[in-house]
Order: sequence, then structure tokens, then C-alpha cells
Amino acid sequence: MADKQQEIIAMFDEIAQSYDLANRVMSCGIDIAWRKKACNLAFSNLPKQSLDSLHIADIACGTGDMILHWQKNAQKNAITLQEIRGLDPSAEMLKIAQKKLPSISFTQCEATALPLENESFDIVSIAYGIRNVLERKKALEEFMRVLKEGGILVILEFTKCHNPNFLENLMGFYTKNILPLIGGIISKNYRAYRYLPDSIEEFLTKEKLLLELKEVGFIPLYTKAFSANVCTLFVLKKHSIKQTN
Repeated sequence: MADKQQEIIAMFDEIAQSYDLANRVMSCGIDIAWRKKACNLAFSNLPKQSLDSLHIADIACGTGDMILHWQKNAQKNAITLQEIRGLDPSAEMLKIAQKKLPSISFTQCEATALPLENESFDIVSIAYGIRNVLERKKALEEFMRVLKEGGILVILEFTKCHNPNFLENLMGFYTKNILPLIGGIISKNYRAYRYLPDSIEEFLTKEKLLLELKEVGFIPLYTKAFSANVCTLFVLKKHSIKQTN
């Protein structure tokens, strides 16, 4: 398992330089609305006092896209970001993120071993990264550990469709056949973008991922699938002390 995880990380190192361009072309910018929704739901489900000095950790941050959305939406909502950290196992991705966001602190690490203190963050987010973590339960337990009581976990992820309908099959065809071709042309690395539909096919349905999150102790606040159920937004709260008594 460790070797396969390192192979995935190495693949992201290889495509880092073309990653942003490929994503913009392949998504047509449709992910922007999902990310905005994720930020606003997280903010609205935190205690008001937390919004005066917010601490956010973005896991599998890649080139920093989700961090940009956190900053933009916090500003729109007049929310003070005291700290925002980006963490990712790909050194090449982090080099690009640091150039884009020179004022942000970035750390190279895996989601299963976060160098963060217990109960130190109000929000933990991971956008399109959890399916790339092979030891998923260990990562979810780490998210639970670093979140403050009542803190919010945000997950945006491609999820597998169970008994897909016509529209979902059409979207599946696009993801499986067209996206790897576009990504391969832009990045000159077809193998890496062939991994995208393969990883979705091997991943969980939104129902199964939600079950895993509940088993770790997270309380679901919002779950919604977008774009013919190809992507799902999960917003969850860390089990509070009062609720465990």
C-alpha cells in the first residue's frame, strides 16, 4: 500500500506544471460554484465567535485552488482568517502553490500524518483529494483530531454512481473517455489523466463515504451531489463533548 501511495504522489509531481490549466479546461469552471457553496456552508455552521479568528487547514491542497476560494469567500462574508494552512504530499504541487500564494504557509505531508496540534483548527477541507488517500480511515481520524470541538469538515469529491441513469452514464462516458484525452494533450501525460476515471470507478458511492465519516464520529450537516452525481459535497461537524455524554 505504501508503494502505491508513493506512485500516486509521484504522478501528481509529474503533472504539477500543467495541473491548473488542465483543470480549468476540463471542468469549464463549473467547480467554482461547488467550492463557493462549500465555503459558505462551512462559515454558516460555525459559532459566530469562531468567525472573528478563523483557523483553516486545507488538506491535499495541490496548487492552492481551495485556499483561494476560502480567502475570497471569507472576504465577501467579512470573516477574519487568522490562519490558513495548505498541506499536500506533492513537493512540485506545493512549489506552484507557494508562488501563487506567497503569504500562505505550506507543508509537505500526507493526510494520514498531519503535523498539526490537536483541536487547533475550526475548518478542515479536502477538495478532490480523499480518493487519492489509500489509508482513508487513518486520514479521517487525523481530520477529527486536529478539528476543534464543533469544527467543520468539508469534503468535495468525485463519487461513484450506484445504478446510474442515462444522464449519469453520459457523464461517466465523458469522464472516462474525453477527460483523459484532454488532460493528456495538455499535460503530455495521458497515464496521469487516465488515473482520474479509474480512481473514481474504484472509489466509494456517496452513501458509503458518508457511512465511513459517521463511523469516525462526524455528524453530517449537508450532503449534495452535483453534475449528474459525479461530484458530492459533504459538510460535517466534529462530535461535540456535550453530544458524547
